[in-house]
Amino acid sequence: MSKARAAPLRTALIHLALIAYTVVALFPVFLTVVNSFKSRNAIFREPMAVPTPSTFSLVGYETVLQQGDFIGYFQNSLVVTVVSIALVLLFGAMAAFALSEYRFRGNTLLGLYLALGIMIPIRLGTVAILQGMVAAGLVNTLTSLILVYTAQGLPLAIFILSEFMRTVSDDLKNAGRIDGLSEYAIFFRLVLPLVRPAMATVAVFTMIPIWNDLWFPLILAPGEATKTVTLGAQMFIGQFVTNWNAVLSALSLAILPVMVLYVIFSRQLIRGITSGAVK
Repeated sequence: MSKARAAPLRTALIHLALIAYTVVALFPVFLTVVNSFKSRNAIFREPMAVPTPSTFSLVGYETVLQQGDFIGYFQNSLVVTVVSIALVLLFGAMAAFALSEYRFRGNTLLGLYLALGIMIPIRLGTVAILQGMVAAGLVNTLTSLILVYTAQGLPLAIFILSEFMRTVSDDLKNAGRIDGLSEYAIFFRLVLPLVRPAMATVAVFTMIPIWNDLWFPLILAPGEATKTVTLGAQMFIGQFVTNWNAVLSALSLAILPVMVLYVIFSRQLIRGITSGAVK
């Protein structure tokens, strides 16, 4: 089979695999949303069934909106996630551009050092991070979460974006320099538009762990004014009794922003994943 015929086939197979994975991954989400509209008895008796007029109930959503400041938790999660992603993309892209564009002694070692965070989980340094935040007076602030999540997302961003930026034509960048563009102008006006699929890929893979994280909000920002959605949902989980209607309703509401952003970036995400496999 010729390369011209094989490329569309590979593209179709990759798209099919992504669709199948999405269906499998979305099934637990579907069950969560469906059961959030059912009464407590119906959740345990028929967890796979869709709500009927006899089992339909909004008691979970009413509990979520009445108890605690869920809107405030939602805003905190949104602020932390959006700002962290913006900083990860900005600093990650700048570091990746420097590593891929400029050759100097120690370039490879510096790249490996910046990628160490992929292999070493940031949670291993929780005690030191907490001590640093206490010393800086940042405990129970959204700034502490933003700093931690930015540091957490940078290694993967640099690793992915540096590989994509190496594929940008040198002739294009040199033409920009001949026209008098500064290095910053070349970076923002020429390079970044060409690596948008990679940026979307990094954004999606960075967003989900931040939005769903429970560890660092519990350690660094457990105060009522700084709780995130995931941490706020824990108020309905007790040692002996759990309000499953409220838990499922809170999780369903928390899923919405992730789903919206996934739909927005899905096209660029698929392009970013498949660009390295399809020639």
